[in-house]
Parts: sequence; structure tokens; C-alpha cells
Amino acid sequence: MRTDGNEHAEVAAEAGETGSPGAEPGLNLLTERIIGSAIEVHRHLGPGLLESIYEECLCYELSQAGLRFQRQVYLPIHYKGIRLESAYTMDLVVEDLVVVEIKATEGTAPVHCAQLLTYLRASNREVGLLINFNVPVLKNGLKRIVNLYKGPGLPATRKPINPDLGFSPRLRVSASKEAPLSAQALPAAEEPITPDLNSSPRLRVSASKGSPVLREAS
Repeated sequence: MRTDGNEHAEVAAEAGETGSPGAEPGLNLLTERIIGSAIEVHRHLGPGLLESIYEECLCYELSQAGLRFQRQVYLPIHYKGIRLESAYTMDLVVEDLVVVEIKATEGTAPVHCAQLLTYLRASNREVGLLINFNVPVLKNGLKRIVNLYKGPGLPATRKPINPDLGFSPRLRVSASKEAPLSAQALPAAEEPITPDLNSSPRLRVSASKGSPVLREAS
């Protein structure tokens, strides 16, 4: 009969095979602990419940395991120079390292993996876990995704976890303290300049869209 530790290791290995190699050993150990917490939740609840219920119970198990986490973390993106606040929401970020996306669907679709990879790239993190609890055996609902992006820095930057926040399971941290785009003042439109009819006939108004410029006629 397998011990709990052996089962956790087996499921973690299965998740690693379906993901991408390349994560550091410390991250591998952390993902094993997260998977162990997910196994405990699935063992007690089984499939067929709402995603929010699995999230609540997983947060409890993570806290019992002594792991710090943030919940429902807002992730902004930059698009053509515009900062879009709360464009994405990550379910869980554990120890400021591993992004956990929780599902309770009939199956895991490729778009779910793409979604998690987008979160990793936008938040500049390396490893994510996609956990679908709506399966008879949890290892069939696990995907481990590794961000292998080695290009220049991405527009969206992650914020360090503030230890003073206490890491409450209900923690909800905005990814930016900047004012949203909608609150930014737009530049006032310039009033059109009406040419003085009594001015010199050798001067005329330029038709440019910017500030009108007076120039001499040829």
C-alpha cells in the first residue's frame, strides 16, 4: 500500500511529465507540496463541486502546510502604451513563486494551459500549476507549466509580497497603486484661432491640425 508521501511524489512526477522541464529543484519541491495539498482536498471532496469550494479548501490546506499565498491576484497588462488594470486575475500565487489556476470542468482544454502560460509570462514567474478537481483521479487533472521565455522583460511587472499583509486566505492585492486609465485627465482641446480680418492681407492662417501658424503669402 502506498504512503501519502509516495502518492504525492507519484502525482507530482505525472504532472511534471505533462508540463515542461526546466524548473529549479526548489520550485519542484514547492509544487510537490502544493500538489499534496490538492490531493488532500480531492480525497475528501471528490469531483463535482464548484471551483470556489475547491479554492476555499485548498487555501485552508496551504495554510495548514505553512505555505504563504495570495488569492485572486490582479494582473495588469500593457497594450500599445496603455496600462489595463485588472486585465487578468490569478487564482492563487503561492510563496510569490508558483501560480495556481483552479478548474472544475469536464476536461482540461489547451486554452486553459495557454491561459496559465500567459499569466506566467505577464507576471514574470517561472512555474504554474493547472489543477482540475472535476476528475475521478486527481493526477489526470494536473498540468505543470513552465515559462521558458528568455526574451527581454515583459511590460507587466510583478509586485513583491508585503509581509505586513499577513497573507490572509481572503487576501486580494491589486497589482498597481497607479490611478486607472479612466481616472487620468485627458489634455484639453485647443481653441481654434480665428484670423483677424483686419490683419495684413499678406498674412494667412496655416491649415495644419496643430497650433495655427501665421506665415507670409508667396
